[in-house]
Amino acid sequence: MSAANPFSRLAPFIQEFIYKKRWDTLREAQVEACRVLFDTPNHLLIASGTASGKTEAAFFPALTELYNRPSSSVGILYIGPLKALINDQFERISDLLKEGQVPVWHWHGDVSQAEKTKLMRKPSGVLQITPESLEGLLMNRPNAIPALFQDLRYVIIDEVHAFMGADRGIQVLSQLTRIERMASCEPRRIGLSATLSDYETAAGWLGAGTQHAVEVIAPQGGRKLRLSVEHFSFPDARDEKQAEQLELARKAYYDFVYDHTHMKKALVFTNSRSDAELTTLELRRIAAKRQQPDVFHVHHGSISAMLREEAEAALRSGPGPAVAAATLTLELGIDLGELERVIQLGAPYSCSSFVQRLGRSGRRGDQASEMMFLCPEDEDEEALLPARMPWMLLRAIAVIELYIREKWVEPLTLRKKPVGVLYHQTMSTLKSMGEAEPQDLARAVLTLPAFRGIEPEEYKEFLQYLLQTDHIQRTEEGSLIIGLGGEKIVNNYRFYAVFKDDEEHVVYNGSEEIGSITTVPPPGYCFSLAGKLWKVEEVDTKHKALYVKAAKGKVDTLWLGAGGDVHTRVVQKMREVLADSTIYPYLAPGAVNRLERARRLARESGLLKQVVIPAGGDSLFILPWAGSKQFRTLERLLKHNLSEPLSLRSIVPMEPYYMIVAGKADAGTLLEEIRRELAECSDASSLLDPDEAPYLGKYDEFVPPKLVRTAFAADGLDVQGLAELLRS
Repeated sequence: MSAANPFSRLAPFIQEFIYKKRWDTLREAQVEACRVLFDTPNHLLIASGTASGKTEAAFFPALTELYNRPSSSVGILYIGPLKALINDQFERISDLLKEGQVPVWHWHGDVSQAEKTKLMRKPSGVLQITPESLEGLLMNRPNAIPALFQDLRYVIIDEVHAFMGADRGIQVLSQLTRIERMASCEPRRIGLSATLSDYETAAGWLGAGTQHAVEVIAPQGGRKLRLSVEHFSFPDARDEKQAEQLELARKAYYDFVYDHTHMKKALVFTNSRSDAELTTLELRRIAAKRQQPDVFHVHHGSISAMLREEAEAALRSGPGPAVAAATLTLELGIDLGELERVIQLGAPYSCSSFVQRLGRSGRRGDQASEMMFLCPEDEDEEALLPARMPWMLLRAIAVIELYIREKWVEPLTLRKKPVGVLYHQTMSTLKSMGEAEPQDLARAVLTLPAFRGIEPEEYKEFLQYLLQTDHIQRTEEGSLIIGLGGEKIVNNYRFYAVFKDDEEHVVYNGSEEIGSITTVPPPGYCFSLAGKLWKVEEVDTKHKALYVKAAKGKVDTLWLGAGGDVHTRVVQKMREVLADSTIYPYLAPGAVNRLERARRLARESGLLKQVVIPAGGDSLFILPWAGSKQFRTLERLLKHNLSEPLSLRSIVPMEPYYMIVAGKADAGTLLEEIRRELAECSDASSLLDPDEAPYLGKYDEFVPPKLVRTAFAADGLDVQGLAELLRS
């Protein structure tokens, strides 16, 4: 059969699967994947929209090879960013694999030891795993790696954009290189993503450290979109009358969310766990008041696995209606079936996040992807000028315009000096080896793709520091082993993860696990979790457990959350939106009215014409229209280099939109001095105090301060980018 239709080349059980599904044709991504994997030795990156058949595109040809030539170990390694995604894909390909009698295993914290032992006895088929569980395997069972992976043919990395540019991505690339060395295998890599625009960097990342080229498949499937943006104003409560108005405004907002979801299968995205909790609590209150059924769920990283799975099942296969308030835990590719609506409370921080969230709806047939943005704003007519801008509404419009009109998504930035992961992979490798000569350890670590930017001399100093701090020890023969200080870190299960995870207390109602919280209230106090209120009965500090009972009332939720980083292109687009006069067709009347008022204020105040604006008295506003990284660079420049020479008595950042600076300098002088400093700043580390070493990652605290400073200057600041912005 022709290369244009590779159906006949697929294994018989896959052909049967396609017949049963009543597919008329293979999709473009599936045809192209067969071409690359059947007819070339190359790696493959599949970048196509949600529900475009990417998973099948990767698995059909890979499984065909396993069918034609069974592997003597695990043949396909599937790496997913979330346990929920692995569980979802496990269900999704189980039917397909039953037909072909290919075993499929999944391995993460919730999988039983008996299941894992079965795999170790007879490694075969497909293994689905998280990076954290893979780290545990490499560290604790190094002798099993050759038998597990000696005949590994394919590595499928799902949601590659969730890894690239992050510490976990560095971890995954390091793990793949270590597996290839330990098991003497050369698997081909397949990356899957729905939100990529920078294919060249992504392909470079996927093929790092290997000999073969990476081919990119990016079918341009058009999707129908239905978008709307509404704005809600919460007035400032300075007196009793305004307090009543605020209460009415909040009621109108939650009633709106309730009325647009409670009869549907819907997903409500929030930017924080606290917002997800508060929203669910309010929706449940409305349901109780109206004597309507409670169809509400919460889904985020601090909810117990059982309750998360209940929420997923209600959305995917329950009769409906069902509504889940979620953070990014439901942003990645879990198939939730025929969702009727996606609501975003506030605005995502990135286009990438917007595209992922948009992709949760309209996954079936010719359904449109539907997303409704609700932008609440605490509005105070007497606030300072920049605080009167609807930043969230502007960000919502900016991410929509950038993606819809320009198909722009944030480009990937790869870390130059990922020193925290350097510590992590050094300790993991040493644990795996048992002991190592210093030069052998250096060779094993520095030849991993992500650490090419670390100089041998820097690594030597790094090892010296680990010896001084007892994280590693030298034996009498001169080889290195893990020291007592290192044992405490490495032998904790939290070590497998390179992302920051706050120390959490598990919350129990009787024997049922509800979830976990980071800030622990004393007995007798209340908090909300899983969309319900609980009263603390007992705190077990030793076992990090909290025992609670159901309660009534109104309280805060207990996590320390930070917002996401915003790219300069998004902030610049927000400026364009303010300067423009276009009325975007997806804006609801309240949003149109708020945007018009903001535009008028921006025109009248000169907000768009100058970077530095007088704010009355000796205060100035700085609006650099810069992304988070450049904004933080400017903040450091002001505090470190200019506060004394210009007698600036206070610098208050409202990241990343504006700063309020008070002191003796006028607007013109301040801008001139900022530009001059940037022109003269050849080394970003000059923006740090001599004894300052800010952390960018979870393990930076165990790295020599000098190396942490170098890494922060290279990866945390952007002097050149800021200089270019302020030149224009």
